[in-house]
Amino acid sequence: MNKLQNYCRNTVVTVMAIMATVALVPSSNAALVHYSQDFEGMNMADAAALGNDGWRIFANVYDTDKTSHLYDYGVFVAPNGGAGFSSITGVPGSQQLTVFSDYNNTDHGDGKWIEALVFQQQEISASDVGSIWNFTFDVKQGNQIPESSSNAFLKTINNALDVTSESILDTTAFGTDWGTLSLSLEIDNSMVGQVLQFGFSSTASYYTPSGVLYDNINFSSTPAVPVPGAIWLMMSGLIGLVGVARRCKN
Repeated sequence: MNKLQNYCRNTVVTVMAIMATVALVPSSNAALVHYSQDFEGMNMADAAALGNDGWRIFANVYDTDKTSHLYDYGVFVAPNGGAGFSSITGVPGSQQLTVFSDYNNTDHGDGKWIEALVFQQQEISASDVGSIWNFTFDVKQGNQIPESSSNAFLKTINNALDVTSESILDTTAFGTDWGTLSLSLEIDNSMVGQVLQFGFSSTASYYTPSGVLYDNINFSSTPAVPVPGAIWLMMSGLIGLVGVARRCKN
């Protein structure tokens, strides 16, 4: 192999390696991270199991008309067991998350509607812009009755605690067989610095049963559109390859 052939081979390998790095390596500044949980590794007897895994709770209280917002409380660490919000249920090898209303709130007895939210949250950074995040989970009926309702949600919240975007799926009376549902959200510039939450809510009054079961939770992304700098590097690499090809041919 002569010097020109060596030059051509080494140059092509180097340029291709640089292009592959630009295309495949994610930004080290990305804030959103993938999350997956089947609850099998959690200790059902540990009251801190869900909180230690990052689960949090929040509650909204509505008047008897179910629409007039009275007050809210949270964000707190999610409990595992007890009379409010969340619990790991099942048996080893078949464990899941159960979400229900906050029965510790005595406004249940006055006919107020207690919406309990159980969720994970992360902060959005500029490097997340352009990515699409998918929230997928399995769901089936627990002990919920028609007077209660439940949802899965994927939303963003600004510093003023206003919801700026939200995708919701109604899981009320889903059925007694497991099914899989999914929500998606594309990150844009307006969301940078905001909090992203994904999780579940349960609303009930008069202490009515409201439990819904969730399992095999996955929060993952579709790769972000390359930033302008990366695009220029890719284009430069392609131009360089064309130049090398011409020189080698001549």
